Amino acid sequence: MKYRIAGWASAGFLVAGCWALDFAGASKDNPTEPIVYTLAFLTQPIVLASFHFHFGIGVYWVLLANTATYALAGLILIVETLRRKLNQAKYRSSASSSERVSP
Repeated sequence: MKYRIAGWASAGFLVAGCWALDFAGASKDNPTEPIVYTLAFLTQPIVLASFHFHFGIGVYWVLLANTATYALAGLILIVETLRRKLNQAKYRSSASSSERVSP
């Protein structure tokens, strides 16, 4: 479980790092298309929040926040998967125990 959360956190860090490199290469001669901004907003929630609430945020904070966001998303997905497995196990054990009892 720790490795899965670390994997999600690493993915968040890599996504933010790739966007930082992409936007660092942008200039007036080579402008960024609107679809690129949309993809950046969707994959980096802190950037969307900073544009919505009109506050600036540094690249390092974006890296940190995106890493934490993806780790939290991975944790939520893991918890949801475990909850489903436990519910299925309870259902199977209760169904099999009710089949064994014969009146």
